[in-house]
Amino acid sequence: MFEFAWPWMFLILPLPLLIRLFTPTRNDTEGLGAPEVAFPHLERLRAAFPGQQITNTQASSRSYSALLWLAWGALTLALMQPQIVDNFTKTRSAGHDVMLLVDLSGSMHALDFMLDGKRVNRLDIIKKVVGNFVRERQGDRVGLVLFGQHAYLEAPLTTDTLAVGQMLDDAAIGEAGDSTAIGDAIGVAVSNLRDRPGHSKVIVLLTDGGDNASTIPPLQATKLAAQYGIRIYTIGIGTNGPVPIPDQNGTIVMAEMDLDENLLQQIADMSGGNYFRAADTGILQKAYDEIDEIEKTEGESHIYMIRTPLYRYPLGAALLVLLTVAILPVGRKAVA
Repeated sequence: MFEFAWPWMFLILPLPLLIRLFTPTRNDTEGLGAPEVAFPHLERLRAAFPGQQITNTQASSRSYSALLWLAWGALTLALMQPQIVDNFTKTRSAGHDVMLLVDLSGSMHALDFMLDGKRVNRLDIIKKVVGNFVRERQGDRVGLVLFGQHAYLEAPLTTDTLAVGQMLDDAAIGEAGDSTAIGDAIGVAVSNLRDRPGHSKVIVLLTDGGDNASTIPPLQATKLAAQYGIRIYTIGIGTNGPVPIPDQNGTIVMAEMDLDENLLQQIADMSGGNYFRAADTGILQKAYDEIDEIEKTEGESHIYMIRTPLYRYPLGAALLVLLTVAILPVGRKAVA
């Protein structure tokens, strides 16, 4: 959308005319006129240059004035700051504040899920199901915490769910360490959710193991979440017992997996959430269907203006006109 940032600068356009009207000229004030020298042999000068035309001083003065007015108009237009501005909208939308906590520990390599007839690891199935859930959240503010031995905020709460989905797709097993710090992950999420208004503050914790690396005990972090009215939905990924998993050489071996369901159930109960055992994609989808039933709160979202200034074009035109006045004879003759 085209607009002027300072449209009121249009008021200075008649300023030179007002100065001219209210400033006395040299013909109106005695003693102020510049001295004039009459050339006594003008006819002889004309005879010496028969091919030259004597300049029409009045026409030259008009051309000079027109050019100066053109330059002044272009400068005024530049001062009005023409610009192209993207549409600005300010809307209020109802939605959740959802912080996703995704386990990237080494056990997520386990191949106990099927996707399109192929065995995939646990993180791949999370990326598939949870990624689709994130991208379809209209009006929700979604954040992402990744954790293993360490927990860190990958994406703060944002309505740009496509970006959060892409960050989840880019996550890799082991990038936060091979252990599991559930308590630290909850603590990071609480610190980002506690000041949010309303009652739809939700943490969705996805893990396939038990806490073995936290500096904050998981239940203590859960109590803190409950104090701020944050519900925690815990989702246990995968199956217990022997499951196929690639070793360091890439060979598929059977390894025992031990999901701490008791801890996940306690976390959900203490915070008013729910616990799901996601041994298949259907149960995982059911968890997110329940989140949609939570009472939504109204939040404010902004789309900020992006300005493209255009003042350089009229400013360049004004400088070009002034350069023309300085170079061409019409300017020198008018001044003379």
